[in-house]
Amino acid sequence: MVIVPRGQNTQNPLYPPSGKSVVVVESVTKAKVIQGYLGDMYEVLPSYGHVRDLAARSGSVRPDDDFSMVWEVPSAAWTHLKSIKVALSGAENLILASDPDREGEAIAWHIVEMLQQQDALHENITVARVVFHEITEASIKVALQAPREIDANLVQAYLARRALDYLIGFNISPLLWRKLPGCQSAGRVQSAALSLICDREMEIDEFKPQEYWTVEAVLDKKESHSLDTFSFPAHLTHFQSKRLNQLSISSHTEAKDIEQKINSANFQVIKNSKRSMVRKNPTPYITSTLQQDAANKLNFSATYTMKLAQKLYEGVQLPDETAAGLITYMRTDGLHISDEAAKEIRSLIFERYGSHHAPEEGPRKYFKKVKNAQEAHEAIRPTDIRRLPAMLSGLLDEDCLKLYSLIWSRTMACQMQPATVGQIQVDIGNVDESIVFRSSCSRVEFLGFQAAYEDVDAGAIRYKENEENDRHEAFAILNSLKTGDPLYLGEVELKQHHTQPPARYSEGSLVKKLEELGIGRPSTYASTLKVLQDRNYVTVKSRILYPEFRGRMVSAFLSHYFSEVTDYSFTADMETELDNVSAGLTEWKGLLVDYWSRFSSYCTCAQSLHIHQVEKMLEKTFGDSLFASLPNKDRSCPVCGEGTLIFKVSRFGAGYFIGCNQHPRCNYIAKTLYGDDDEEDTLQRNTNVDEPKLIGHHPASKEKVLLKSGPYGFYVQLGEDRTGYLPKRASVSHIKDVDSITLEDALELLRYPVNLGNHPKDGQPIMLRLARAGFSVRHRRTIASVPKNMKPNDVTLEKALEFLSGKDVRRCGRPKGKPKREEALEAM
Repeated sequence: MVIVPRGQNTQNPLYPPSGKSVVVVESVTKAKVIQGYLGDMYEVLPSYGHVRDLAARSGSVRPDDDFSMVWEVPSAAWTHLKSIKVALSGAENLILASDPDREGEAIAWHIVEMLQQQDALHENITVARVVFHEITEASIKVALQAPREIDANLVQAYLARRALDYLIGFNISPLLWRKLPGCQSAGRVQSAALSLICDREMEIDEFKPQEYWTVEAVLDKKESHSLDTFSFPAHLTHFQSKRLNQLSISSHTEAKDIEQKINSANFQVIKNSKRSMVRKNPTPYITSTLQQDAANKLNFSATYTMKLAQKLYEGVQLPDETAAGLITYMRTDGLHISDEAAKEIRSLIFERYGSHHAPEEGPRKYFKKVKNAQEAHEAIRPTDIRRLPAMLSGLLDEDCLKLYSLIWSRTMACQMQPATVGQIQVDIGNVDESIVFRSSCSRVEFLGFQAAYEDVDAGAIRYKENEENDRHEAFAILNSLKTGDPLYLGEVELKQHHTQPPARYSEGSLVKKLEELGIGRPSTYASTLKVLQDRNYVTVKSRILYPEFRGRMVSAFLSHYFSEVTDYSFTADMETELDNVSAGLTEWKGLLVDYWSRFSSYCTCAQSLHIHQVEKMLEKTFGDSLFASLPNKDRSCPVCGEGTLIFKVSRFGAGYFIGCNQHPRCNYIAKTLYGDDDEEDTLQRNTNVDEPKLIGHHPASKEKVLLKSGPYGFYVQLGEDRTGYLPKRASVSHIKDVDSITLEDALELLRYPVNLGNHPKDGQPIMLRLARAGFSVRHRRTIASVPKNMKPNDVTLEKALEFLSGKDVRRCGRPKGKPKREEALEAM
């Protein structure tokens, strides 16, 4: 629920100041820059991003309680809230100036809610929302003259998105842990992106290359009454009066036969045609195209690009000792440029390149053509186009300067005339024109917008077309040929080729595809790619995204058992629905009810899956590649001779392997796909059970204490299984006679893990844990076993530190942390 703050009319201008105002922005850098613009009547404070977030535990979104949410405030955020509360003493206005997007709106709402809970907003204070699309003095003062209230529709769209992403992440992820140990998470946008990468890999696996040949020749012309000759290359386009396509010449034999006939023919020019082509301007940058260009031209990852862009947006100290943001807000899918900025760009074009480089009709306007564009903000551009990249040399680090140069050049180019390219095409044939060669060449006749990329003050960015060799000489040669001119056949070259599979995605091309499909938002692309890499689902090699087998397993699992989640149109349609919530056209809780009713049914079905069913599904999906390297194509076990080699999930940890189906009589393993992970973690995630046995009830909570059996052995469980809830479990496989387990035994086991205290070096907790193999102590990602002859009650913090510093320690592959901001959770 959005709380409308008490106070005066928020429509009254807040600049010039009439009293003390507290302005809250997101970052320290931005706060310092804006403070310098506004003076002592304003106190500008950072919130350091979100001041509260959904509790990172099961049950934080409650579908049965009208989708109520459980929020928590990080310890550091209390300090920031206290600073704001203190500053509000004696203030007339609280100005919430977080970023100009849906998440920024949510941050403003969270701050108001927390301050109201602390009675920090006195009755006469005015609470207003303003947005800064660029961090410049003029822009900030104009924004303060047009305050508004917090937009309830934007906040509700944020809540709906957070709830959806949470429900997906906290319901699918535990299922993955149990059915595919070691696979850590799945989510709405992440799953769709992973599906794109894995579907492309499947296309590559199934691709069958085809052989084909091309015929190229060098043709010569001797000038009349001259010993000078010139030659040029051409390629065969017609043979036996038929146009050749890519696969027309399918063998070396065919190619040699064609070569023989060509060598016996005489050739002349049969056609010489020239034309001019217009090469259109590029559009101004939006988030996705900036990430794509930075990847292609600068070799920057999407995450790194956004990190640099954030620095440019927040501002730097300039030589005249003023500070300013260098670019407009970098999370946008809008292509428009303000009229004032467009006029300034046009004026600079006149000055630097001449009037013939500027369109006669005036500034160019662009509109978005991809699915689900919001166009809420301007395109990414310099805040002052007259601040040339060369002026910032020494003020920015090398990579920031490269990115600024890219943005500056693109902004200039989008408001300039198109480039004109001259193209010449010459057809050369035999007498009856049954054999035809073609030679073509192009050259730039008018640079147009490309002049911005050639600008010496733009830095190291050059338009890729201009990196090619000068073609003027080749163009002149073809231009000198006239119809009927005889030509002499020189060297003929036959080239063998094979059709190529579709290319794997790069970060840039994946972002482009996600944008085309309407999946995700500008703020989510970088974090989506980062999560896929952090989860070891995808590896980046030479800027190309390769799916790991772990990622392919997750994608296959989701496509089989959660088909709607990975469906591209569904994910895009959900973005449309969220945009409708932002526009006030759709009620957000109604959207959640509709989605949850469908999604929960998938969860119910997936919970009943036995791990052997998942193994069979994966074996069927990836069998060709899994078993391709085995020596026995019939998959018979070479050890026992009776069994068949099958895909298996390890009983211990998160390993996957090809082994004999006669286990435990035959322990042969032909191929290990992944090593074991933390045994206890895998055990704790298991929910495949046979007959549960009621041992008793917990004396305090009255919950059932059950003895259950899964593929990794027996365990006790506190409480029954239910959707969205992961009950506490403890292994009892170390007890020989499980039927003798009493309620007291079970409760003793269920109290683990136990916090023994914090490590003296980093303050992180040291836990005493129970795994299938016995007790162990764990500090962060380091695990040490407790000696078998030691009772768990005798393990102290000092003993644990001693174990952890010994030789018999191991590292586990758990994730280092969880992203906390909205875009990271959406990308999960």
